[in-house]
Amino acid sequence: VLKLLLSKSEKNAGFADSPSVSAAEPISIVFNLLLCTHPFKKCELHRLDQGPPTQALLTREQGLKYYRTMQTMRRMELKADQLYKQKIIRGFCHLYDGQEACAVGIEAGINPSDHLITAYRAHGYTYTRGVSVKEILAELTGRRGGVAKGKGGSMHMYAKHFYGGNGIVGAQVPLGAGLALACQYKGNNEVCVTLYGDGAANQGQIFESFNMAALWKLPCIFICENNKYGMGTSVERASASTDYFKRGDFIPGLKVDGMDVLTVREATKFAADYCRSGKGPILMELETYRYHGHSMSDPGVSYRTREEIQEVRSKSDPISMLKDRMISNNMASLEEIKEIDVEIRKEIEEAAQFATSDPEPPLEELCNHIFYNEPPMEVRGTNPWSKLKSIS
Repeated sequence: VLKLLLSKSEKNAGFADSPSVSAAEPISIVFNLLLCTHPFKKCELHRLDQGPPTQALLTREQGLKYYRTMQTMRRMELKADQLYKQKIIRGFCHLYDGQEACAVGIEAGINPSDHLITAYRAHGYTYTRGVSVKEILAELTGRRGGVAKGKGGSMHMYAKHFYGGNGIVGAQVPLGAGLALACQYKGNNEVCVTLYGDGAANQGQIFESFNMAALWKLPCIFICENNKYGMGTSVERASASTDYFKRGDFIPGLKVDGMDVLTVREATKFAADYCRSGKGPILMELETYRYHGHSMSDPGVSYRTREEIQEVRSKSDPISMLKDRMISNNMASLEEIKEIDVEIRKEIEEAAQFATSDPEPPLEELCNHIFYNEPPMEVRGTNPWSKLKSIS
């Protein structure tokens, strides 16, 4: 098709006769719909006769979108790191840099109307679910303009069809199974993506959720983001079996390269189709890596070497791999990529300015939004003299 369009453009035939399409437009069409066929590492399978395709098509528009989203997430997390070190962000803060291909690939493989719930490393998913960088950073700094009005912080952010950001290790997994049950009950052909880390993979409630989901054939994609370390403990020291994609036992599983956005996208599409077909849940293990420590209080180099981190950065960085692929296939120029980077840096700086200047929520709003759709009610304070109200 691309050859035909170019041929017609060169001969000035077929398009010039049309009043709405000029002879030069096929070149533009080809450039904007340019396809890159990308082969990737085959997924390992558990209880499946066949898995996702071993190659995928990437259009220029998709590539630029994925690049912009991943680079925005990366810059946002680096800005959060800076604000934390300046003591503007306080408390717990778990960063997602290095794992961007997981979030972007998953979102590219499902629909916006599908549901998603994750653990405490949630900033990236909050962004892919439609919340602005400004609202995310303002939430991290505890400001009124934050996505949770400054009262949720790093681990408690929410959006439409996105249920957090949950701070208790593994506790979001049974909640995700419940969301999948709601999808099944409503018969809306939607699925729930339920994420957890390798550090949570040995939790009993996860296996209970697997069992119920399998019995009831719930449309749930259970995804283990295996970034190799649960806090400071390597997976080999924490799990007798590190084949997390097989640990659903009776649930089919996939082991996926979580550093390649296209691999994740195709695996997620496959998993979503499996769930929508009524076959029940499926389990995915995304092999990925976090560049920061477990949280901001963890330097991240006492249990792994700087050389290990640098090797992953140089060989498997999800953003660099996508950029190199697009440039080598003439889907984008280096200058174009640099322009996107400049725009993102500007957006992040403006968001950080808002997040450091917006006022904190006043005390009288402390108890608001405890309940949904209820009339104002009195809430007991820390002493008999404090009078607080809750407004939905």
